[in-house]
Amino acid sequence: MSALLLKSFATRSLVRSTLRFEQKALFSYSRSVLITKRPTIEDDILKDIGNISLSSIKINRDISKGTQSKAGEQLKHVETIDNVFQFSTWKGAAVISIIAATSYYFIKKEKGRLEIEKEAEANRPVVGGPFELMDMNGNKFTEKDLLGHFTILYFGFSHCPDVCPAELDKLDIWLGKLEKTQKEKIQPLFITCDPTRDTPEVLKEYLKDFHSSIVGLTGTYDQIKEMCKTYKVFFSTPRDANPKSDYIVDHSTFFYLLDPEGKFIDALGDLYDEQEGFDKIQAQINAYLPQAERQKRMNRWYSFLLK
Repeated sequence: MSALLLKSFATRSLVRSTLRFEQKALFSYSRSVLITKRPTIEDDILKDIGNISLSSIKINRDISKGTQSKAGEQLKHVETIDNVFQFSTWKGAAVISIIAATSYYFIKKEKGRLEIEKEAEANRPVVGGPFELMDMNGNKFTEKDLLGHFTILYFGFSHCPDVCPAELDKLDIWLGKLEKTQKEKIQPLFITCDPTRDTPEVLKEYLKDFHSSIVGLTGTYDQIKEMCKTYKVFFSTPRDANPKSDYIVDHSTFFYLLDPEGKFIDALGDLYDEQEGFDKIQAQINAYLPQAERQKRMNRWYSFLLK
């Protein structure tokens, strides 16, 4: 019994000694680490991680560059598409605006021209026709001499005290302005309503005081009467008037505008002043089209503007 107790006590003493030794050894190791700052495994790992350079990771860097490049190309492509779309939209809007403005201008201009042409067309059948007279140089002058240029006719007489000189002065101003704005030739004619006194020589002398392009026309009483009838002009000259007597001739005071085909376009009364008359003649000349072209346009889609 005593031997067993002694053995048990010895065993416990040995265990206690061993534990105290291990604890002392562990304490000594920990103290040594703290004092000497010896690196642990964790410290080594952190140190290795710190020594790693991100720039040395080529695979990741290349992938990053490739991804960024691809993304940049896609963004650039999207921006290009957006720019093209914006440009196309702007360009389309500009084209539509130009077409609309041009169409409006054309229709407005064409409608105005057609209105003028409509007015002239309505009067063509009732004014004008064949005639035969003599000019101030003694040459025959007929309706055929009206072809190829615009003509302005005025009926009067050289002994007129006021109206005729005033109207011829106004014609002078019109012709001066038209020479600056028109390439078309315009031939002014002064047709006497007093053939008894207005011989070719008298007319030539009388017209020296007015525009140099005015040509005087005269003829027999019957020729003048027929001419005035053709152009709807009133005059009161007696058939048997004495050329040496002093008499006044009543007559219409209109200017007649004829086209290059010798057809009547318009009549301008004495109410038209220097500017209004010029504007009227200018508009008619600008709106003129030959008969063949007028007929073609009557068959086009916008011919309803004439109705």
